[in-house]
Amino acid sequence: MSVSLTESAARQITKQLQKRGKGIGLKLGVRKSGCSGYAYALDYADSLNETDAVFEEFGVKVIVQKNDLEFVDGIQLDYRREGINEAFQFNNPNVKGTCGCGESFSV
Repeated sequence: MSVSLTESAARQITKQLQKRGKGIGLKLGVRKSGCSGYAYALDYADSLNETDAVFEEFGVKVIVQKNDLEFVDGIQLDYRREGINEAFQFNNPNVKGTCGCGESFSV
């Protein structure tokens, strides 16, 4: 099982945690949503649970609940700026399809 970050994503997560003033990393998960089935859920992580898996790259921790691992195994989290838009990008090899609005995905 693996979750990886680009250097750009790691910088952005670090910046957000510093601005927030606390947190041990970024929590990555999935939730049922949209027309394709699942959507990514991002949040700050302030603590670890027994059910969490921790991945670290560029000094940044990404925490994933073990029951979400099958949906995000192999994912690379990137952060991109395109024109005036900037956002996290999810490069997930498990995705079989996405909805037209880009909100949800299926595996």
